[in-house]
Amino acid sequence: MTIQFLGHASLLLTIDEINILVDPFISANPKASHIVFEDIKADYILLTHAHQDHILDAEVIAKRCGATIVSNFEIVSYYQKKGLNGHPMNHGGSWEFDFGTVKYVNAIHTSSFPDGTYGGQPGGFIIKAAQKTIYIAGDTALTYDMKLIPLQFKLDLAILPIGDNFTMGVEDALLASEFLECDKILGYHFDTFGYIEIDHQKSVQTFFEKDKDLMLLAIGESLTL
Repeated sequence: MTIQFLGHASLLLTIDEINILVDPFISANPKASHIVFEDIKADYILLTHAHQDHILDAEVIAKRCGATIVSNFEIVSYYQKKGLNGHPMNHGGSWEFDFGTVKYVNAIHTSSFPDGTYGGQPGGFIIKAAQKTIYIAGDTALTYDMKLIPLQFKLDLAILPIGDNFTMGVEDALLASEFLECDKILGYHFDTFGYIEIDHQKSVQTFFEKDKDLMLLAIGESLTL
């Protein structure tokens, strides 16, 4: 499993040559201007919630690639009305896709489309595939529900928002890693704009002091599990 960071909360997972794009917000992110938008390929697009900085490029990419959008019922219904492929889910549910198993789990945030349409309740994803298990938290506060995850899954990686203001900050993400019983963390949802800028060195050091690994990838950089 390869995970490429495309800026903000956008990720591209490649599992057995299947491309899973998460929360695509690329074309309007000046910090991701070196990413060739037209070259992005997706078989699936996973959306954690409906805010513009998570769904901006979903429709264009889904149309170009014929991708299946996976999200909560309201978000998938919104795109199905536009003629796009979709697989609706809801909290606590899981489904076996051709690349692996996906479970939709709780997040504490808000969710609405830029046009004001209700975007259902926000969520995160647990993906079990290629002998690895990862948790993509989406935009969320620290929540005690995270303690439920290690009762069912042994995580190889947790992908957590760390920018604060709109989501957890670094200190709460550190607590989240305790709840999740996962010492390997990929941070995202930081530095895109002023409200969520972080001190990289201090953030990494905060985790290091607790014998945990916080990874902050440069936009376009990848890691392999």
